[in-house]
Amino acid sequence: MTSMRKAVAAAAGMTLLFGALTACSSERAGEESGGGETGTDTPLIGIAMPTRSLERWNNDGAHLEELLGGAGYETTLQYADNKVDQQITQLQNMINQGADVLVIASIDGTALGPVLDAAAKEEIPVIAYDRLINDSEHVDYYATFDNEKVGTLQGEFIAEQLGLAGGAGPFNLEPFAGSPDDNNARFFFKGAWDVLSPYVEKGQLVVPSGKAPATVDDWTTIGIQGWESAKAQSEMENRLNSFYTDKKVDVVLSPNDSLALGIEQALEGGGYTPGDAWPLVTGQDADEANVKNMLAGKQAMTVWKDTRTLGDQVATMVQQIIDGEEVEVNDTTTYDNGVKVVPSYLLDPQVVTPDNVQSSLVDSGFYTAEKLGL
Repeated sequence: MTSMRKAVAAAAGMTLLFGALTACSSERAGEESGGGETGTDTPLIGIAMPTRSLERWNNDGAHLEELLGGAGYETTLQYADNKVDQQITQLQNMINQGADVLVIASIDGTALGPVLDAAAKEEIPVIAYDRLINDSEHVDYYATFDNEKVGTLQGEFIAEQLGLAGGAGPFNLEPFAGSPDDNNARFFFKGAWDVLSPYVEKGQLVVPSGKAPATVDDWTTIGIQGWESAKAQSEMENRLNSFYTDKKVDVVLSPNDSLALGIEQALEGGGYTPGDAWPLVTGQDADEANVKNMLAGKQAMTVWKDTRTLGDQVATMVQQIIDGEEVEVNDTTTYDNGVKVVPSYLLDPQVVTPDNVQSSLVDSGFYTAEKLGL
């Protein structure tokens, strides 16, 4: 950030993030929103999101744009359709527009080095949003949920529901992992597999498909590219058709709701019906369709990351950067991107089951009871 911009930001005195300032974002064609060189000295914040195809990224982008616009900033919010080259182009455009801060939820955490070099030359701070950006020294901060804990909660839920600590079993398990190009996917899988693999070794959990990674580092062998529901459905169908002609699945480790949705569709197509014989299926994100599936008996749990709190924290970090203040972090040891340990702010996720949908998701205002059919 140039000294002139810092001076202007200081003079603006925007110390209250949620003050009653007029939103300065404006709509662009294609439902993207943008600021840019408007002839004012209002700080410009670039927000790069990976895709509109997942519900959560739409929610994240809209919430963050609303917060920053309400604080008086110009914003340019761009979605890249899960295309790395498109996201790089969008980021370069933000740099050319004179962005003061970049907030980036990356598609491929290893592909942004050159464009971050360009941002660094313009002294533009970078906040990695919920996905760590790897292999670059120009990642200033990282804001996310405790991603390993997400997996730990899934693994612990499975162990508790099946009574594994008491020696119960054997149960047929099918494990899935997230997109191999998403740095978070390894943390999700590691958290769960650290809990579950000892029971696999003891024979209490059996993987008929053979798709049980030998080590955590082999997680990509069961990763579903792009977190796509259709790919997860196809993979589950293949496993059912190949390995379950004379047996039943008892539990499916799904790292998120998008994969869970495809898995549940495959189970229905394979003749499973909700009830005692329906497999225990995990998830993450509390997507609307999955919450409804939980209420219908098709999904046992989801790990809810209230992304409103993530947006709140990132907006605060942006404010601190613009004001020249120390940026608040609570983890300086965990997230090594291959070049540096990135100062991070971690938020806590929580388990949601059919029993606490009302108290967690509705009472908090995340969903209305009407939307969920309650």
